[in-house]
Amino acid sequence: MKNFTFLMLGFGLLMYSFTIHQPENFLKQTELTSTKDSNQTIFWNELQKLKGKAFEGTIIAGPKNDTAFTGKKLVMHVRKSTPNKIYIPFFVGNDSSRTWVLTKDAAGVLLKHDHRHKDGSPDKVTMYGGKTSNTGSKNRQLFPADQETTNLLPTAIGNIWWIDLVPGEYFTYNLRRVNSDLLFSIKFDLKKEIPTPGKPWGFKD
Repeated sequence: MKNFTFLMLGFGLLMYSFTIHQPENFLKQTELTSTKDSNQTIFWNELQKLKGKAFEGTIIAGPKNDTAFTGKKLVMHVRKSTPNKIYIPFFVGNDSSRTWVLTKDAAGVLLKHDHRHKDGSPDKVTMYGGKTSNTGSKNRQLFPADQETTNLLPTAIGNIWWIDLVPGEYFTYNLRRVNSDLLFSIKFDLKKEIPTPGKPWGFKD
């Protein structure tokens, strides 16, 4: 009987310890998950609200001798979105080869650059980018270069892309390469919607 009493007492202490400590750990895990879900979900939902809209951008940082973007009309068009995917064609003058493709899943948000030729076929350098590695914020998500990008473009191993989105104000697309002078940034004015452009090369609605 005495052994049984000690056994029940030990079991009771074990359950008490579990009751006291488990909720704290659970709340910490829930808080981290909720922060990630909240930040990325808010960012994602605000981006989806731009579906069907187009905006003109200006270069706010870039190489001094740039000829690919400088002096050309820069337009982003949030052309298509689904619950887990957003397509944003990026037009540079008459060049309709670029589409930013964002995909959201439980692990975060993936940014890829889809490059096409006029006939719609993929460029040999395409689908590079990266996936968020942390919670980010409701206004900023960062995308360090992934393994596919490193395999495709070894010099891009230090690339970090990020998108800033301040609803009703601006959207910026940014690229920085670690241990280099490379910094590229385009700012789109969300207060001034413009007519939507045509289809990007190879895009299917």
